[in-house]
Amino acid sequence: MKLDRRAVLKSAIVAAPTIISASALGSASRVAPSDRITVGIIGCGKIANNYHIPQLLKQKDSQIVAVCEVDKTRREHALGRVNTKYSKGQKKPFTGCAAYSDFRKIIERQDIDAVCIATPDHWHAIPIIEACLAGKDVYCEKPLTLTIAEAILCVKAARKYKRIVQTGSQQRSGVFGPFREAVQFIRSGRLGKIHKVTVGVGAPSIPCDLPAEKMEPGLDWDLWLGAAPKRPYHSVLSPRGVHKHFPQWRKYREYSGGGHADMGAHHYDIAQWALGMDQSGPIKVVPPDDAKATKGVKFIYENGIEMIHGGPSGCVFHGENGTIHIDRGKLKGDPESLVKTPLAKNEFHIEKSPGHHRNWLDCIKSRKLPIADVEKGARTAIIIHLGNLAYWNNISLEWDPKNWKFVDQSNDKLLDIQRRDPWTLPKLNKPVSSKKNDRFHRASSIIINGESRLESVPWRTETRA
Repeated sequence: MKLDRRAVLKSAIVAAPTIISASALGSASRVAPSDRITVGIIGCGKIANNYHIPQLLKQKDSQIVAVCEVDKTRREHALGRVNTKYSKGQKKPFTGCAAYSDFRKIIERQDIDAVCIATPDHWHAIPIIEACLAGKDVYCEKPLTLTIAEAILCVKAARKYKRIVQTGSQQRSGVFGPFREAVQFIRSGRLGKIHKVTVGVGAPSIPCDLPAEKMEPGLDWDLWLGAAPKRPYHSVLSPRGVHKHFPQWRKYREYSGGGHADMGAHHYDIAQWALGMDQSGPIKVVPPDDAKATKGVKFIYENGIEMIHGGPSGCVFHGENGTIHIDRGKLKGDPESLVKTPLAKNEFHIEKSPGHHRNWLDCIKSRKLPIADVEKGARTAIIIHLGNLAYWNNISLEWDPKNWKFVDQSNDKLLDIQRRDPWTLPKLNKPVSSKKNDRFHRASSIIINGESRLESVPWRTETRA
């Protein structure tokens, strides 16, 4: 029997302490359980433990009600952090957060409004799409997907089921450096006509050739692999227990696009934003002359701008009036006046950021597009994938960003990977959910080639408990 949200909240209060009292969320600006956004965490590695879980635990109008992780030690660690935080100020220890090894258990829970996905890259798309199918909003780490086909399907799913999907491109929210300032200067036209951008990030990924190791107890290795080819366990891919480093699965093609995808998802994203290309992308990708090179691929835009993989770390924008170099902790202009002169009222201004997670939660209520909306994340991911395909196959590729497709259809085989059963990409043939416990207005539908905008509507109140 399906329960609406009012029934879910009532049963939680009577049967189990799933929804925590307002006092546990802090003495100031307490938010009632019926006004709270319930969140499930999918993936509990370093980035979740060090960033997502602490950030979401701070929010007064959200509550983590479930965590999911294929490794038992990491799963129990995350569960303990959440329950310990929510036990503060309570007469009895709080034990209401649930823990699962399979993300589908979180997706099927009707009392969960949104999910935060912090899995390896090859495990992004399916949970995103399944969450959209279930009527849940999504925050997903960057890069948004492993393949071009996944990126396109994620946008279609978010639009068809009218979900808020935030990509973890935190640089757009002012995290890690003065990227917003750089974008304001560039979009204000201070460089004049831009002819080149360099993006200094790592190399594309390589095929995985790791030897077998003794299996880690408590790890569902088959589920960690998912759609990737079957292979023996290695701790480089899924480290043993709770770890304090970023695992090197990023190096291998089966799970990621390498350093090119890792920091590239951040810096190509800033380049797209600064160039005003958030609803577009390059039309041609040209590999370097040296077939063994891991830098030098060129992305050519319709307006003639060339974006090149290589150069100093971060992004360097070359225009007729000079250059602007932006990186984490660095903003440099040549001449210096490009970035030292204060922004005038008539120049391009970006709205002040409340923080990346805060922006996501606010947009769940307002139904406005978040600052790193799914389309922006998908287009940035596609740039990375196009570049990697050019490197791996030593071929030039022509891309139609308006219609999200290769100009030469013979290249369509490059859109996706072979997938191990049963992890095929979900079909978008489910009708839009009308379940009563979806408390958020659904905005008007947007076709994938249309203007990227959602109707702004208020948060619904009539079904609150």
